Amino acid sequence: MPAAGLSGRIARRIRAEGPLSVAAFMAMALHDPQDGYYRRRHPIGADGDFVTAPEISQIFGELIGLWCADLWRRMGAPDPVLAVELGPGRGTLMADFLRAAATVPDFRRALRLYLVEASPVLRAAQAERLGEAVFADDLDGVPDGPLLLVANEFLDALPVRQFVRGAAGWAERLVAVDERDRLVFVDGAENALAASWIPAALRGSPPGTVVETCSAAAALAGGIAARLMRHPGAALLIDYGHAAPTPGATLAAIRRHRHTDLLAAPGHADLSAHVDFAAIRAAAEREGAECYGPVPQGEFLARLGAGARLAALCAKAPPERRESLALGLRRLIDPREMGTLFKALALVSPGLPAPAGFGDQVTEPR
Repeated sequence: MPAAGLSGRIARRIRAEGPLSVAAFMAMALHDPQDGYYRRRHPIGADGDFVTAPEISQIFGELIGLWCADLWRRMGAPDPVLAVELGPGRGTLMADFLRAAATVPDFRRALRLYLVEASPVLRAAQAERLGEAVFADDLDGVPDGPLLLVANEFLDALPVRQFVRGAAGWAERLVAVDERDRLVFVDGAENALAASWIPAALRGSPPGTVVETCSAAAALAGGIAARLMRHPGAALLIDYGHAAPTPGATLAAIRRHRHTDLLAAPGHADLSAHVDFAAIRAAAEREGAECYGPVPQGEFLARLGAGARLAALCAKAPPERRESLALGLRRLIDPREMGTLFKALALVSPGLPAPAGFGDQVTEPR
């Protein structure tokens, strides 16, 4: 019997057009207008499929708010300044950001809040929490101007392509259907075009090696950098991934906080892959932006004063709340949890000082 729902529509498209790239499959699974994961599900929290850093500790969003306030001063305190978040989840990060921003009244008054969100379900939650926000479908919907942009766990959900090293060259991994109309992975033919997608450092990898690429992330980084060349500002990108080109298939499906089959039920599980920070940095540098990092999330938060903020919160909290606060921050900074796998990268307009948390770790223009 042919599959129903989104699986069936994907199968019918494959039968009509041929196998899909992994990126095309991801785009349908996550953003199909009828049954895409982000079109109808509320994915975040204990009752959802995953939990993000702002939901674990309020300190995360507060420190980012103060990080932006510091940069705003060093930008010359422009008024207005656009505060933009990509993929704001339930609005938790930005709510904590704004609470911290209120301790710098002139900064808070200058902020104009824009949220880039494709999910109608999440937009409703954000609007309830952040009534002043203006919504945009993508970054092109945000006007030009002095910019402070934050993207936490946004890049990992952008569609990736997968390539496999064969006996003589590279081939793209595709999504096809079998004789029972089930979605399956297949490898295309080895060809020179596939090889052109592979980072130079990985082209000589042995047979069987898998490499993931994400042109959407590189394009986004280039677009942000182009804005930073027109107006002063910075972007803070935090996600899980690797600092240098790294082989391996990292694409995963998460449902109810557990890994599940990637192809079994598209639209019912979150799909994400590790971020290639080197590719993002290179794309931003090509447009002229200065880049700092990536640095491990734990190190970044510690440099911003996470420990001092925890002490201040605990001093006013009852004993049971102190333990919860400490456990939350530990989860964010401990290398055995999120402290090392998650990383922070800053894209900055040329001429601005090094942003807090990064020291002198500017990358050289290429």
